[in-house]
Amino acid sequence: MYNIAAEFDQTGHHQRPVLEDIDTIIGQHSALVRRTAWHVHSRMSAAIDVEDLIQIGLTALVEAARTFEDRGLSFAPYAATRVRGAMIDELRREARMSRAGMVNRRILAAARARLQTEYGRQVSDREMAASLNMTADAYHHMVASTQAMQQDAIDESYSDHDMWFADAADSAETILEKCQLSASLAQNIGHLPQREAMVLQLYFAEEMNLEEIGMTLGIGAARVCQIKKAALDRLKAMMREEDAEDERQK
Repeated sequence: MYNIAAEFDQTGHHQRPVLEDIDTIIGQHSALVRRTAWHVHSRMSAAIDVEDLIQIGLTALVEAARTFEDRGLSFAPYAATRVRGAMIDELRREARMSRAGMVNRRILAAARARLQTEYGRQVSDREMAASLNMTADAYHHMVASTQAMQQDAIDESYSDHDMWFADAADSAETILEKCQLSASLAQNIGHLPQREAMVLQLYFAEEMNLEEIGMTLGIGAARVCQIKKAALDRLKAMMREEDAEDERQK
């Protein structure tokens, strides 16, 4: 393992410890990695397999061995901190990925590992898609789903001119205009002949089609269409007359 007694250079400063055998370091600290993985997995997330956390921890262990400097502390506490930190960082990345993306990533990783073992080399996207019985577009869509979603601070992305932050609710003036229009329509519909008023009621309020209205009134769909058009033309004329009257009163 590491020569924990750090070597010194000619000026007496600490050098990085010499890495003697990485397999020895992994063997001596694998229990620490597994224990940390199970602890993190049970406390913080079930969205990632514990075996994945273990692999992340082993990678962090190797990196810790390469960067460790003896400053009066033993290697184990330093490694434990680095291993746990790497696992937490991975969970944070997972939190920005959809659950479907997590599942897809595991499927892709398993397929890639199987093909690389079979072929003894890196595999292409075409080979991956074929092994999963997917088209190229479907495969690339699947790969895209495994990318973490970017989260930006609202203060950094907000803009008064950005449509994404626009208020979709009607303004007070618009609400008032709609209410006035509805009241005017209801009043004018009451002045229509009974059959025309009924056709509009069935068509707009009951959402019946022309054939259904015809069956209700005992007439053909073509005749219903004529009545509806006549009723709408009459309503438009009434509304224009009201607007002209309002202008005269102003």
